[in-house]
Amino acid sequence: MCGIVGAVSERDVQGILLEGLRRLEYRGYDSAGMAVINGQHLVQRAREVGKVAALADAIEANPLAGHLGIAHTRWATHGEPSQVNAHPHMSGERLAIVHNGIIENYQELRDELRAEGFEFTSQTDTEVVAHLIEKYFREQGKLYEAVKAAIQRLRGAYALAVVHADEPDHLVVCREGSPLVVGVGIGENFIASDQLALLPVTDRFMFLEEGDIADIRKDNIRIHDRSGQPVERTITRFEHGADSADKGEYRHFMLKEIYEQPKVIKATMEGRITDSRVLEQALGTDAANLLDNVRHVQIIACGTSYHAGMVARYWIEELAGVPCSVEVASEFRYRKHVIQPDTLFLCISQSGETADTLAALRQAKQAGFRAALAICNVPGSSLVRESDLVIMTQAGPEIGVASTKAFTTQLTALLIFTLGLARHNGLSEEKEAGIVAAIHQLPKQVSDVLALDADIEEMSKAFMDKNHSLFLGRGSQFPVAMEGALKLKEISYIHAEAYPAGELKHGPLALVDSEMPVVTVAPNNDLVEKLKSNLEEVRARGGELFVFADKAADVKPEEGIHVMQLPSVHEITAPIVYTVPLQLLSYHVAVLKGTDVDQPRNLAKSVTVE
Repeated sequence: MCGIVGAVSERDVQGILLEGLRRLEYRGYDSAGMAVINGQHLVQRAREVGKVAALADAIEANPLAGHLGIAHTRWATHGEPSQVNAHPHMSGERLAIVHNGIIENYQELRDELRAEGFEFTSQTDTEVVAHLIEKYFREQGKLYEAVKAAIQRLRGAYALAVVHADEPDHLVVCREGSPLVVGVGIGENFIASDQLALLPVTDRFMFLEEGDIADIRKDNIRIHDRSGQPVERTITRFEHGADSADKGEYRHFMLKEIYEQPKVIKATMEGRITDSRVLEQALGTDAANLLDNVRHVQIIACGTSYHAGMVARYWIEELAGVPCSVEVASEFRYRKHVIQPDTLFLCISQSGETADTLAALRQAKQAGFRAALAICNVPGSSLVRESDLVIMTQAGPEIGVASTKAFTTQLTALLIFTLGLARHNGLSEEKEAGIVAAIHQLPKQVSDVLALDADIEEMSKAFMDKNHSLFLGRGSQFPVAMEGALKLKEISYIHAEAYPAGELKHGPLALVDSEMPVVTVAPNNDLVEKLKSNLEEVRARGGELFVFADKAADVKPEEGIHVMQLPSVHEITAPIVYTVPLQLLSYHVAVLKGTDVDQPRNLAKSVTVE
């Protein structure tokens, strides 16, 4: 969740580090700090609670000039948000460290180090690592060797960047369970937890593998793997422009990303479908052989990605006739499993670094699942590198914490995968062609929904003074209702729940009154008449309904029923289209309530710890 930036250069690095932190603000944090080794070979440090802007003000008052430095945005896991708990942490006055992740055996190490005379000033697990490295530095005299020795003692997940005033020409980094990328420059090099942090200074990156330790100098990068062998990591070029991390004309990143959906859905389709069929080979070189032998699909994901997996279950079972299970990764990894023969393990993650999803993948590979398929948005991520097959979404960088375009591109990729699987299980060419034609219509249909933005903004005013809301859907629209409820609670802080509409009489109806707005998605499908009956149950109890309905569904506005008509869409692609108005509704409610839309409280973009 936290953000790391580091640089070694011939030029002053203060501005590079500060801009990198600004670009990592989307990840969620409660404090920020920076440490630079100056021309006198002294460590200068600044730390502030709150936004990066507070750190920038402190540095403006007392600049940190130097050619080597590290910086960090922290999301508290050990110790409250405070200046003493903020990173970078130091051991003595000459070693500084930043850390993402959690050290599970920190208390044991803390007791050992305190007994050896080290003094602790914070409540964090990171300060333990700083003192441990300093201990080995005193023994071995080399920072690289000290870090190498220290990480042998650590249990947990970490990405570390360390500098020492006695060695002012390089920094040492390593990773185990938390992402870290090396930015390659000319006469300068950089490190960060995310490529976005470094786009102003480079577009060339190396992704460290699990267990890697690297020595980063301005003219050289040396990497050793877990076994201590020297390795080369491939340099890749970032495919998106630097303006991907700018809001442009939009008030918030979230709104920009909602409006990017027609373009990114089209990008996710490109090269994977023709006018009438899925290009199976686009799913992977061994896709045909793999899909021919899949008899069960196990989907694992968290949060919004979990909702995408729930939609996919309807598609997979309806179109491919293959049983499909969907489970939250944090639950899956801590229970015993009964593995069906020829089960495909399918992981979904925007970042590809979600801790629980990665842990579930690694556990599944050991347990004997047939193969692992990842659907992900970040090419160099751990999930992508560790899966057998990958379908990359083409959402581009998603900065807003509340996921929007990542979700709809995940659904697009999942539908393409489903059609490929269904072809191996008897789906007719005619039916495949009809669904592929519907997929081609998605960019225009989403654009048509975006044209309703002003009307949805007007509708959002009815939620201004509400504290609770209920979302309803049937069939594959139930996960869409869940995603709509999640969006509203994430960014507006209104308590929202989602239920299958048929469950109303089994409990949720007790909540319905004039103060509980009920949001419903109503495409024109086989369940629409049953859904109308559910809506009447709400109306009869004084509930106020907000219905997003296909114009052919014949849901009429009346007293207590507000209807927003959406374009007619294919039943299979409807979940993708009906997601968009719920995103806009949540966005406008949050704006009216004055919340921090892009960085909602207590949340982070990429959950890289349990």
